[in-house]
Amino acid sequence: MEDKFSDDQIGRARVKDTPELEAYYKELEGLGAGALWTVANDIEPWEPRTSSVPMLWKYDDLRSLVLKSSELVTPEQAGRRVVYLVNDKRKDVSAAVGWLYTGIQVTRPGESTSAHRHKASALRFIMEGEGGYTVVDGNKIMLEVNDFVITPNSTWHEHGVEEGGKTCIWQDGLDIPLVNALEANDYAVYDGKQPLISPINHSPMTFGGAGLLPADKTWDKPYSPLFKYSWKNVYPALLEAAKVNEGSPFDGIIMQYSNPNTGGHVMQTMGASMQLLRAGEHTKAHKHTGSFVYQCAKGHGYSVINGKRLDWKERDIFCVPSWAWHEHVNLSETEDACLFSFNDLPVIESLGLYQEREYAENNGYQKIE
Repeated sequence: MEDKFSDDQIGRARVKDTPELEAYYKELEGLGAGALWTVANDIEPWEPRTSSVPMLWKYDDLRSLVLKSSELVTPEQAGRRVVYLVNDKRKDVSAAVGWLYTGIQVTRPGESTSAHRHKASALRFIMEGEGGYTVVDGNKIMLEVNDFVITPNSTWHEHGVEEGGKTCIWQDGLDIPLVNALEANDYAVYDGKQPLISPINHSPMTFGGAGLLPADKTWDKPYSPLFKYSWKNVYPALLEAAKVNEGSPFDGIIMQYSNPNTGGHVMQTMGASMQLLRAGEHTKAHKHTGSFVYQCAKGHGYSVINGKRLDWKERDIFCVPSWAWHEHVNLSETEDACLFSFNDLPVIESLGLYQEREYAENNGYQKIE
């Protein structure tokens, strides 16, 4: 909260404790109650307030430990072999930032996880490997590096790597902390393997044409029918857009992964984007409600988050808490950089809670602490 906001004014709680009041509070406490003015200024902050801190997880430091998990436990023992990333201030709910969870999962050739489902929605961003696949409600989809994949809530899903493939590693993103906070989560295991109900890659081959929808197909579910967004399509689209657009002063050339039926977010509780920073680009700072988890998909650079510089390169993961000032810098003078991110904006926006502010000082650039 900024210094310009003072609680010492009419309209804010300014009650001074007295012995009589303290006795009154204790009497209320004994009845499972309390006086609002004792907590009002804390639960009604002047501005949005986050309990998370900016963090950076270096892939080079984590990769060997992620691979080691595949030597220590089997998919059958662990369910899924994942090294999860936890915010220093959100350990109590296993969140990476806000109410979002993320982790790094590994699967070896010939391995697969048991099919399962849960009320929490999930997404994947493929980091390395070959021959990986996911099966979502009977639809088998092959995965390539930098592909973005969704497994919406309550869909049966399983993952694996073909026998002739290479060990695959991907980032998982879920809204588990949010759904648990709402006391609405559940979990179920499929009895056996899912039967395949369509040809391999049916979803991306049917719904992946930009600006095109199959006239003979109907889709009545609240999430995207396109379960995979291929890097081979996304990156060229960013390059084309960069030729004729200046882009956002805060995010460069940024595109939202969307539901082709609605143009909205891919799932009800989590959205995702890919952004391109031109060579040498330094975006201006802003802040907004909504929590974000980023992964560098291409290039290298740094972000300044609430005055703290976090240097990143390919596969590094970092988070931007809600209402945190942030700006991004591509350190290459010759190559572009790309940042994948996922967020809780579908929830924030649908509840009417989104707000944004530009950084007005120093021509829009933060001073690094």
